[in-house]
Amino acid sequence: MTRAQVLAYPTLTLAHVGDCVYELLARSRVVHKGVYKAHETHRRTVALVSAEAQHQGARAILPQLTEDELAVFGRGRNAKPKTIPKHAGLEAYAYATGLECLFGYLYLLGENERIDTLWKAVAAEIDPEA
Repeated sequence: MTRAQVLAYPTLTLAHVGDCVYELLARSRVVHKGVYKAHETHRRTVALVSAEAQHQGARAILPQLTEDELAVFGRGRNAKPKTIPKHAGLEAYAYATGLECLFGYLYLLGENERIDTLWKAVAAEIDPEA
């Protein structure tokens, strides 16, 4: 897809795709760290995909983003979702949506190496033990 085609998608559609990409990366990280019972695998994954964790990860990578990536992130951060989860503050949820929007944008562009680079930086920030 071209950049124009990807940017034609609604912001929350990009975030929807990015949520899937981000969760797959988080689940893969947990599985690669060891063999756990299902409950522990789920608990560890949730810790990585929570709005608070995504907020922390997004803040860590902001200085690494290109101008285009910052624009996409900002578009996601400024989106007006219909609902906000009870367990997340507005700022954390906004940053999480921005991060998901960015990952969705990069995925649809086929920028897998860039996703990998940014994911490694996010993961180092939110899960430094690995």
